[in-house]
Amino acid sequence: MIATTGFGVVRWTGILALKMNNVFFLGGVPAKWPGMPAIRRISMLLLCGLCCTTSPLGASDAPPPQINHPLSLAEVLDLAILNNPEIQKSRKDLEATEGVVLQTRAIAWPKLQVTGNYAAKEPSAVDKPGILIPGFTFGTDQSWQSQVRVVQSIYEGGRVLSGVRAAKLMRERSALTHQTVLAKAVLDVELAYDSVLLADQQIRVQEAAVMLLERELLNTRQRLEAGTVPRFNVLRAEVELANARPRLIKARNSLRTSKNNLANLIGIKVPHTSGDDIPLSLSGTLSTEPLSLDLPSALDQALACRPELGALQKAGALLKENLKSARAGSRPSLQAFGGYGAQSSIFSPDLDREAHGWMAGVQLTWDVFDGWRTKGRVAEAAANAGRNDVEQETTARQIELEVRIAYSNFGEAREVLESQKKVIEAGEEAVRLATARNEAGTGTQLDLLGAQTALTEARTTQIQAMHDYAAARARLRRAVGANIPGTQP
Repeated sequence: MIATTGFGVVRWTGILALKMNNVFFLGGVPAKWPGMPAIRRISMLLLCGLCCTTSPLGASDAPPPQINHPLSLAEVLDLAILNNPEIQKSRKDLEATEGVVLQTRAIAWPKLQVTGNYAAKEPSAVDKPGILIPGFTFGTDQSWQSQVRVVQSIYEGGRVLSGVRAAKLMRERSALTHQTVLAKAVLDVELAYDSVLLADQQIRVQEAAVMLLERELLNTRQRLEAGTVPRFNVLRAEVELANARPRLIKARNSLRTSKNNLANLIGIKVPHTSGDDIPLSLSGTLSTEPLSLDLPSALDQALACRPELGALQKAGALLKENLKSARAGSRPSLQAFGGYGAQSSIFSPDLDREAHGWMAGVQLTWDVFDGWRTKGRVAEAAANAGRNDVEQETTARQIELEVRIAYSNFGEAREVLESQKKVIEAGEEAVRLATARNEAGTGTQLDLLGAQTALTEARTTQIQAMHDYAAARARLRRAVGANIPGTQP
């Protein structure tokens, strides 16, 4: 038959139904079924099953971890994976995607429908025959109808298989997106961990420098009392010591801020009573492990392993499935159905008198003209798919740029680290010789202070080089997609 559904939409619908027990059913299920024990029992079981089905309660957020020992990098990463806010939000996105996956795959599963209705109207509104027949009535002021039906899609113009494939692609894309968040969080934690180690080493260097200058000031004052040096030497030693103390203060503040940043990344709730220096200590050291990786291999590995590019590729495949689903809007839809139904008799005012029986059939629906809605959806899906292709190319070039920059910075950090291997030994030897010469009277205080300053700078440069090497190594691993837990460098 031809039916009009909305402005400009012409739909051809054909329904084939089977008649059983002299009852012809095409829809409707009541909430009240008088005199129908079997249907009533089926309905009650279905309703009880629906009402009693509960989803498992979500696990409550774990309490903030209590740290009572120095943490290694592996332990810090484990805490971050469990408690990092960005990773926790990404897990919720994974759960939301599972819900979307269920919705997308629903087109392939049969539907169990329970429907019913009850109607009452004034007796004057009931249309009755003009000639009354004794013992026979037609039309009642109360009626009910009920039905339990299973509907299975047979053909949806390609939407069924496309929905199954789209559900798989959604899950894979969501997993890759989660890996992207995980990789970024891991890099942030590694850099924060190394920043704490750097600040701690800087404190030790500045403390050693202050101790050297304090010892020099004490010796200079003793020599002033003995009359072997002028007061100018004491003043110069005091100025050098005063200049060194602010650097120590800054190093201590840098350690406090670095520890707070790391605690925030790994989800540790800092007690309000802990003061500005939180009780967080680390057992690791600045890593100088080598990383053997040439640039062509790094580029190939990045294009193969970066989850951002993989997520875009899955999104592109998903958009192509959306294009297939949009094109299916111009094709017919065929469903098969079967079930059991009951309704009140139209020939008796007694609601306990009903007709009931099994029914089965097929239904065909075809939107012959839908006002160009399908055409618009196809155009939108095609444009989105094309946009994704451009985005994949742009992201690939950006990844290559990141790898080249990270590789160049890693090479610089490695060369600087190599250049600092013998500097500390030379600086300590220079301080020892300058001290001996000064005590023997053959050297000057300026030579000693210069040697001490050079040693402090050498130590600072070395630990900074170690930190820069570790940070550059971490960034290169991130650039090639090798810093996700479970992957190899």
